[in-house]
Amino acid sequence: MRIAVAAGPRGGGALRALAEDGSPAGPVQVVPDLVAAIAERERDDAPRWVWASTARLYPRLLDADVRVGRCHDLELVESLLLGHAGRYGEPRSVPAAWARLRGEPVPPDRPPQEESAQASLFDDDPGGRDDSADDIGRIVAVHAEQRRAIAGLDGFALLAAAESAGSLAAAEMGHDGLPWSAEEHDALLTELLGPRPPGGLRPRRLQDLADRINAAFEAPLGRPSSSPHQPPINRRAPLGRVMHVNPDSPAQILKAFASAGLPVPSTRAHVLKQLDHPAVPLLLEYKELARLHTAHGWAWLDTWVSGGRFRPEYVVGGVVSGRWATSGGGALQIPRVLRRAVVADPGWALVVADAAQLEPRVLAALAGDRAFTEAAAHGDLYAALSDAFRDGGGEGSARDKAKIALLSAMYGGGTGEAVQLLAILRSRFPDAFEYVESAARAGERGRLVRSRLGRTCPPPSAGWRELTSAGDDDTLPEPRQGSAARALRSRGRFTRNFVVQATAADWALALLASLRRRLTALAPSSSPHPPPVNRRAPLAVPRLVFFQHDEVIVHTPTELAGDVADAVRASADEARRLLFGDIPVVFPMEIAVVDRYADAK
Repeated sequence: MRIAVAAGPRGGGALRALAEDGSPAGPVQVVPDLVAAIAERERDDAPRWVWASTARLYPRLLDADVRVGRCHDLELVESLLLGHAGRYGEPRSVPAAWARLRGEPVPPDRPPQEESAQASLFDDDPGGRDDSADDIGRIVAVHAEQRRAIAGLDGFALLAAAESAGSLAAAEMGHDGLPWSAEEHDALLTELLGPRPPGGLRPRRLQDLADRINAAFEAPLGRPSSSPHQPPINRRAPLGRVMHVNPDSPAQILKAFASAGLPVPSTRAHVLKQLDHPAVPLLLEYKELARLHTAHGWAWLDTWVSGGRFRPEYVVGGVVSGRWATSGGGALQIPRVLRRAVVADPGWALVVADAAQLEPRVLAALAGDRAFTEAAAHGDLYAALSDAFRDGGGEGSARDKAKIALLSAMYGGGTGEAVQLLAILRSRFPDAFEYVESAARAGERGRLVRSRLGRTCPPPSAGWRELTSAGDDDTLPEPRQGSAARALRSRGRFTRNFVVQATAADWALALLASLRRRLTALAPSSSPHPPPVNRRAPLAVPRLVFFQHDEVIVHTPTELAGDVADAVRASADEARRLLFGDIPVVFPMEIAVVDRYADAK
């Protein structure tokens, strides 16, 4: 069963039962309390809810301790369908989709800050009249059109369901939050940076490094280094002094090195490491600590952690490949050093799981290369492939060479040792090699490529087409021909990786949807370790609390940790079967049950 939902003002709304094809299966039901009505129907019927946007409506349900099992997110699915048609960037809202259906001018999407779950889809006045009964008709029509379009696309129904399930998981993770110890975080910052400084001042450790950096630039340089392993850029400066260098200013750092006789093009770490100057190690340490202070320092702690939880704002499908993004908090860039602040509640544990060598395994499953598939049936894929590379040139183990060859094939590497290793890969695993080569050729021709389930890459820009259409014209100036060639190669690298990375994102979403369902089934009737009062989830139920590309964290009562680990493995296998059928490629999950995230790896 499916039930369409339209939110109205003052907490009300409208519902309508639908058949699987999207056609109405009952009358419109206007309800004064939408949350209560959804809770009742979820309990009685467990339908798939059809609504405009999970991100806007579901938090309202979660705040009332109402969770649903399934949904169809119209905006996310509209984005997928527009992408499949090569129409990236067009408005995806229900009003926009409704206008396209009627051949009317398409309104732009509202900025997120202007949207409200309480407001009617088509009414600019959320406190005004209740248009939810009219909105439900438009929602039903848009959903029916999406169902019609999906029916003609192989695999797309699973993609729409997985993307929508991901939207539920994202909202729940933002609501429940990742267990986070403010005390551990503060202690770590104090250990690395010194005590918390007054507003606007540098922490003591950063100030000390800034002073030492200035001193290093002020002092005359000594005799040249006698190291037998000189870096590529190793020029000693003439005697001179540079005063008052602000290490937060790249321009001042560049000027200081130039004044010391060491001109460099940037202050990137790999550039600085080529210099032989006493300020370099100090600058590298300063940059690392300053990045921590700026991105995850005390201000971040004050803003994003409350009640023992970090509650990020995930953006489902925020990257064209299907990977998620965040609209704040940097959940996808938690520094390794801060993982010790992610601490399970007393009586609870963290089950940390990530897919081992996911993208190469995805390539094996996509390509159907028999020899490659047989290798992917083993735990360590690179080790299983290593026999093919034992006679390859260059230094390093055969396993390392196998890894270089695979990553070069997927990401478009082709210089140095990688050229010889790619030749071995092509000879031993021709179907796997040809799969990504074909995607690269399609990209270079301006074509679209798709994931296993139909997620589609963006089309090239008009500027790209103009530049590359004349790339074979020998009468053009060499710089123009060179630019065209680089644009073609860049597009080819993008599409060769897209087919693998986007399919990996499909697999990860299927894993997430399956795991979310299995965790709900693990809910105990009672637990000796109820969640603390600051945890907003009302039951002692294992909860997904973190997701990043191919890694998940579940916060669980300790006595259920083993069951959760089994659920993760079963979900990985279910995701494999849903995407690829019964194939020998395995997708092993590396699982650790720990008290704190830092102990997992």
